[in-house]
Amino acid sequence: MGKRILSQRAGRGSPTFRSPSHIHTAPAKYPPPTNETLSGVVLELVHDPGRWVPLARIKLENGVEYYIPAAEGMFVGQEVYIGPEAPINTGNTLPLGSIPEGTKVYNIELSPGDGGKLSRQAGSYALILGRSGNYTLVQLPSGKVRPIISTARATVGIPAGAGRIEKPLLKAGASYHKWKVKARKWPRVRGVAMNAVSHPHGGGSHQSVSRPSTVSRTTPPGRKVG
Repeated sequence: MGKRILSQRAGRGSPTFRSPSHIHTAPAKYPPPTNETLSGVVLELVHDPGRWVPLARIKLENGVEYYIPAAEGMFVGQEVYIGPEAPINTGNTLPLGSIPEGTKVYNIELSPGDGGKLSRQAGSYALILGRSGNYTLVQLPSGKVRPIISTARATVGIPAGAGRIEKPLLKAGASYHKWKVKARKWPRVRGVAMNAVSHPHGGGSHQSVSRPSTVSRTTPPGRKVG
């Protein structure tokens, strides 16, 4: 009788492999866009177990509250602005077309009103390089330069929490708790370290895949390993 490998079991979507969304603080995204520039205040900085970056809870002058990834240097009580006329200061949100070249930004929208999709990780920022018609050229953390519609919004600054990987875990127990709150199965055993019954790469007198690592695009998911 066959045995499902790890990647196949994860595809079922059981609670073991599902993100524990009930412990997450809130979605982090901008409010719907408007043509006016609004001021707001940072009410609190909160830890979200589902992210590496802290969240800032912001209340605008019209009463709307929302969460966004906090910027480095942001503090409780800070006055922030959102809109096309906002000043170029850390924590303020503007359309890409209103941000000068060379500015570091994060939480970038791909289309106006989507709330922010790019550069949301701790310490991960993008760079405004220039303009091309109705598009703004943005250098992403990967180094790729991508044109994004200039009416999409971004926040000035760098997401807080940079340098988190500089502190070593030291022991496996720390890694266990690290991944417990994420949608990640841990530990992950290598296929070549398993028995032959447990994985297509398992078995043998030494650790070796012992078969071509390339597979046809028409093969079932169980063969697409390696």
